[in-house]
Amino acid sequence: MGLATTLPPTLTHVIRECLVHYVDVSIALMTPTQKFRALLKRPGLITSLGAHDAFSAKLIKAAGLDNVFLGGFSTSASMLGLPDAGLLTQTEMADAIRRVVEAVNIPVIGDGDTGHGEVYNVARTVRAFERAGAAGILLEDQVSPKRCGHVAGKQVIPAEEMVLKLRAALEARRDPDFVIIARTDARAIEGLDAACQRGNLYGATGADIIFIDAPQTVLELQTIPRQVTFPLMVVMLAGGVTPILTLDELHTLGYKMVVWPIETLLVSGLAIQNLIQTLKTTGRADGMEMMSFAEIKKVVGMEETLKMRERLEKAT
Repeated sequence: MGLATTLPPTLTHVIRECLVHYVDVSIALMTPTQKFRALLKRPGLITSLGAHDAFSAKLIKAAGLDNVFLGGFSTSASMLGLPDAGLLTQTEMADAIRRVVEAVNIPVIGDGDTGHGEVYNVARTVRAFERAGAAGILLEDQVSPKRCGHVAGKQVIPAEEMVLKLRAALEARRDPDFVIIARTDARAIEGLDAACQRGNLYGATGADIIFIDAPQTVLELQTIPRQVTFPLMVVMLAGGVTPILTLDELHTLGYKMVVWPIETLLVSGLAIQNLIQTLKTTGRADGMEMMSFAEIKKVVGMEETLKMRERLEKAT
């Protein structure tokens, strides 16, 4: 017999409310790594939108999303004004992660590129990302210097070399809940079957999530979950080589995590271009759709910050 048929309705309601409160409190007490590990274990799709700085991460969190992806492309563009071509250093990326982590209290996944060198560099990168507060790291098997996964001319290291890098990452992490995402770019060089073989090898090595980068057809998107037996991440890059499917379609195919990596950057870039054009043509910069000053202040916590002294004085 169910709960509702064995207890009075009022008591049933109270118990349910207590259970909901218990779950909410339990989640609140989790570390970022535990929160993301819980997302990975629960049924359903992990939806991740890429931030390009701390402000865009705050908007993502304010909208109710439960994690943030901080990729190398968007970070290199926003921080340096440079392309995703191996120019962003490990320390610069770790600093970017730290700023985003300080801005939001949801898990942040950081792009570790190739691990920035040899196996010992991979270990150092993992530890740096952990210290910065990341909930996980993405590591790829491209030759260094790497380039964006959706451009031509990529090269990959031998699969056995990537296995060593993953072992270094797994050994280096101090928190067992820190998630390791293994990306392979082999689809463009060795073909889809070889890329899926690499994915299974990386998963067997201990990677928590496998990412076969840049499939080029819907059939390839369908094939990957059939061939790879580990949790899968897929990237939906607007303007990239991979066909765009809906979240429901990707979940049905068998993917566990979907990342829209640079769309906040793309939208911001167009908005700034439109603002510049409005200023040039009208002589004003306030005649277009934008967030209000009040909304911006709310996002960054202006009122709470300015009332801090008053709150502390009342406490005494």
